[in-house]
Amino acid sequence: MHAVIAKVTERIISRSKKTRAGYLAQVEAGYREGPRRKFLSEGNLAHAAAACPLHEKTEILGAQWANLAIVTAYNDMLSAHQPFEKFPPLIKHAARRNGATAQVAGGTPAMCDGVTQGKDGMELSMLSRDTIAMSTAVALSHDMFDASILLGVCDKIVPGLLIGALRYGHLPAIFAPAGPMPSGIPNPEKARIRQQFALGEVGREELLKAESASYHAPGTCTFYGTANSNQMLMEIMGLQLPGSSFVHPNTPLRDAITAQTTRRAVQITHLGDSYTPAGKVIDEKAIVNGLVGLMATGGSTNLAIHMVAIARAAGILIDWDDFADISAVVPLICKVYPNGIADVNHFHAAGGMAYLIGELIAEGLVHKDVTTIAGDDGLLAYTREPIKNGHAEPDYVLWRNGPTESLDAEILTDFKAPFRPDGGLRLLKGNIGRSIMKVSAVKRDNWRVEAPAIVVDHQDELVALHKAGELERDFIAVLRFQGPKANGMPELHKLTPILGALQDKGFKVALVTDGRMSGASGKFPAAIHMVPEALEGGPIGQIQNGDLICLDPMNNSVEVKDVDLSKRDHAKMPKHNLSAITGMNMFAPMRAASRSAEEGASFLGEAEWMS
Repeated sequence: MHAVIAKVTERIISRSKKTRAGYLAQVEAGYREGPRRKFLSEGNLAHAAAACPLHEKTEILGAQWANLAIVTAYNDMLSAHQPFEKFPPLIKHAARRNGATAQVAGGTPAMCDGVTQGKDGMELSMLSRDTIAMSTAVALSHDMFDASILLGVCDKIVPGLLIGALRYGHLPAIFAPAGPMPSGIPNPEKARIRQQFALGEVGREELLKAESASYHAPGTCTFYGTANSNQMLMEIMGLQLPGSSFVHPNTPLRDAITAQTTRRAVQITHLGDSYTPAGKVIDEKAIVNGLVGLMATGGSTNLAIHMVAIARAAGILIDWDDFADISAVVPLICKVYPNGIADVNHFHAAGGMAYLIGELIAEGLVHKDVTTIAGDDGLLAYTREPIKNGHAEPDYVLWRNGPTESLDAEILTDFKAPFRPDGGLRLLKGNIGRSIMKVSAVKRDNWRVEAPAIVVDHQDELVALHKAGELERDFIAVLRFQGPKANGMPELHKLTPILGALQDKGFKVALVTDGRMSGASGKFPAAIHMVPEALEGGPIGQIQNGDLICLDPMNNSVEVKDVDLSKRDHAKMPKHNLSAITGMNMFAPMRAASRSAEEGASFLGEAEWMS
């Protein structure tokens, strides 16, 4: 094991000793010999089985077979989640074949950041994660179930499902992914047309044509943003079957993997021979493996928030120092958009997760002695990949050893010749606060920016300055009051085409914000997730127009020069009248209760063992 990875792991274990012990005590307290529903009263059980087909009702009332909870984030607006429409019947039939029953225990909301980018609805996005976690908890609250199968893919949905499942950590949990859509137009072409539109060089018709050619079919968006980072994480942390993340939807192999997922869910219940509760799968080593995977692949900056919240749900305390220390020693060996021009389909074809995890194990960068839903081989099981060999049994999936050499060194390389010597995530500190910056997609010449501040309190203000021609110069945009307490911490991709185009013109530009830029962060330097946020009195609220700011990721710093910010009055958040935005007034108590970005930006009530 690499010395730094071992040191960070031990640090997390030590820091989390009390809280993890409290969590595991809760997991143990929740254990009962299954089936769990045999502890319900006759009236309880009758209610839960009333609408079932006769053959399933008999088994549910008999309380002999395992009963699986399906928690689904299906809707047919999200391309990534539309394939889940057919999953419950498929899972139910597979459960019957394997001596179990399955019921849809509940549904969760699943909003799309791609639809709400730059719109008022984006201010609900981060808040939706904890809403999903609560929805998952409600679905699992009936004590009818011996394991859960979680159907979700995208940005807040996977973290939300997992956080909810971990609060029922005595139950096994397994994700059944849907897979990515086929490749559309190349990602650089899409980005080019977006910039042209921002500059007024093409119209809406050309832009819509390009976007529709990119997002064009059922399945996950193909760039390596938060959704596909989630899929990588669920594999490397042992909550999905090996090699299941990037198989296309609506294919025989995908259907077979979903059936095999159901079979495995039955096997890891109390009634099977491999009881594997979710609270034991997600431990300190699994969390570190997830962080390593993020750095090796150039994953989404959103996970710098979500992973903290996931860890806390299992009684594990991590912070951005852990991210930074791991990033410093884990080379980037994947080049997937926005870090390159390839998409996740190309990544999968080049060797995918099996090759990636094999390389990480060989270099001693991940813990292989972990508990996973795949069996006794620990993380070694994830160096294999699934194949469908035409067997008549619908649940039958074979696994073969994955490639030990990259099939395309322009997309997946090895540690002898990495694309970067580190993971490309920097923790920046200075007199403004603490923030993170993803440098893996930023050209080295553009890293360091020292320029006057342009201070705005809403991204539309910067858009207006651009339209007025007032941004044709070097500057650092300071966009404040975008943190979790202020307005829910929306993503700010409305600014990406503008700042990218200005950088292409030769101007030195950057962004400093207490908001988010998401998994597609890249191209121009951005110090994001600044803590403390402006509404909490963070120094970002004391910066004024014209202040000279130096953003320097090489030295891990971002600061205002030649100014004592503590002697200035703090700006007040402008009255945007959030209650006038549809739905936002309902979430005001959740915003008020949100913790900082470095603490997971969660408003969920903490368990007693976390206090």
